[in-house]
Amino acid sequence: MLSHDERLPLYQRLHDELTEKISSQQWRAGETIPTEIELARQYNASIGTVRKTVDVMVAEGLLERFQGKGTYVRRARFDSSLFRFFRFQNQSGERRIPESRILKLVVTEAPTAVSSALRLPTGASVIHMSRLRLIDNEPILSESIWLPKEHFAPLADLKPNEFGDLLYPLYEEHCGKIIASAEETLTAEIVNPLHARLLKIKTGSPVIVIERLAFGYDRQPLEWRRSRGPAEQFHYHVEIR
Repeated sequence: MLSHDERLPLYQRLHDELTEKISSQQWRAGETIPTEIELARQYNASIGTVRKTVDVMVAEGLLERFQGKGTYVRRARFDSSLFRFFRFQNQSGERRIPESRILKLVVTEAPTAVSSALRLPTGASVIHMSRLRLIDNEPILSESIWLPKEHFAPLADLKPNEFGDLLYPLYEEHCGKIIASAEETLTAEIVNPLHARLLKIKTGSPVIVIERLAFGYDRQPLEWRRSRGPAEQFHYHVEIR
């Protein structure tokens, strides 16, 4: 039985129930969900209501359908998202996922901008990471990453060499948190001395800043990061269909 506000339409209550199953990982990323017939029987709903609910969740990016295979909990893929913005290539021209190096990891009180972005109360504890991304040992991105400590406390006990090149699998493995979606904003700025030193460019050079706010399946913000890269490496690519 659905436990949500009965004043809401049935499809909305069913949507909230199924979303909660994903958020709590009763339905895990990459796994198939029950068929529409099974869901209709389980929740005493019509096939039409179930189909409408699933359609909405597919449009929201929570689920994805595969013809002849069923409907799955969608796992967002961010591994190569930065290729839309920067030319990450080695000296031979091969596209590469950058290597990562954790420079700093501290637990601290969230600055005002961070607590606002992550919807945290004033004075909440956060984990702050500084990370450098490199190709062929040459720095290409300087990143500042903020995480709510209440969700990511196990990361504070890891050593820098335990992080690897991709963070999102680490979040899932150690903290049970899955990044389901993200919003990104691009701006340009003049690089300050700190990031100029890290990127090995002149202070005052133009850099592109990619600000990402990443969410869980319940649309609660889990990560706020700023990635800075030399403007000369920037290019924008998007497919319009």
